[in-house]
Amino acid sequence: KSGKAKKDKDKAGRAQGEFRVVQAVLAVSISPVFANNLRAGVDEMLDSMLMRYIPALQGVVLAHDNLRFLDSTAAIKADCPFANCRVAFDATVWSPQVGMKLVGRVNLCSPDHVSLLVHRTFNVSIPRHHIPVAEWEFEYGPVANDPEFGAAAAEGEVLPNESGEDIPQEDAEGGGRWVHKVTATKLGGSKGYVEFTVVGLTIANQMLSLVGSVQLDPFSPEHVPSHQTAAASTSQVNRAQAELEEPEADPALDDFPNGGSDSEEDTFEMLGRRGDEAVARDAERRAKEEEAAKKERKRKRKE
Repeated sequence: KSGKAKKDKDKAGRAQGEFRVVQAVLAVSISPVFANNLRAGVDEMLDSMLMRYIPALQGVVLAHDNLRFLDSTAAIKADCPFANCRVAFDATVWSPQVGMKLVGRVNLCSPDHVSLLVHRTFNVSIPRHHIPVAEWEFEYGPVANDPEFGAAAAEGEVLPNESGEDIPQEDAEGGGRWVHKVTATKLGGSKGYVEFTVVGLTIANQMLSLVGSVQLDPFSPEHVPSHQTAAASTSQVNRAQAELEEPEADPALDDFPNGGSDSEEDTFEMLGRRGDEAVARDAERRAKEEEAAKKERKRKRKE
């Protein structure tokens, strides 16, 4: 009994850990349109933060409450009509951390990843290298236009979602599903719920999505994709070789612009230009020799 109570307590702790109430202080500039009701202006600004990832709060803002002004008056600076003041409020944020265990519902399967929805809202991606392929394998679904095994054949199969409504099975599985190699049960069971470990956070356009893992040891180096490891090692080797070996300059390329082969000028055009320059230099040398000979002949006549 005590073990069960402890287990329930741990689950409750994990569930509460992803949601937090943060007491925040914010300096705001309120538009003059809200001069008669500054609170309404601040409420509108806080509403614009909902369902967005705010770095200062380290989470996605779900709700705000208990708004209060920290200054008794609002300041208008210079000729700017906006009222400046400080406010405090309580923000409820969704703030998952790396290492947390969460539960999501499968909404798409493919050979290289499984897509989940947490709380029917937040996206989670479990890449292939975070799925134990020794136990699970991907089973391709039927072709959409196959009259025997296509979508029409699976018309009667339904899967209940979190709200209790039934959705078509093919919509939940997409083009296939991950099944256990021994028992042939699909990943997530009949209801499609999967417990995963958060191994990464992705923030783009103020939206937060998670990278999950269903491996027993999700942070093991064995679960790093081989191509990433090879690329990293190759990059390190090339960088080390570049630091140790200084390329020697080829004297034969000294006359070529930009180091010879790196020149943007066409090779044949460059050779033709070099030939013209050599002819011009030879003609100039001959002209100087003829001029020197003429001067020598004049000097001899004078003598």
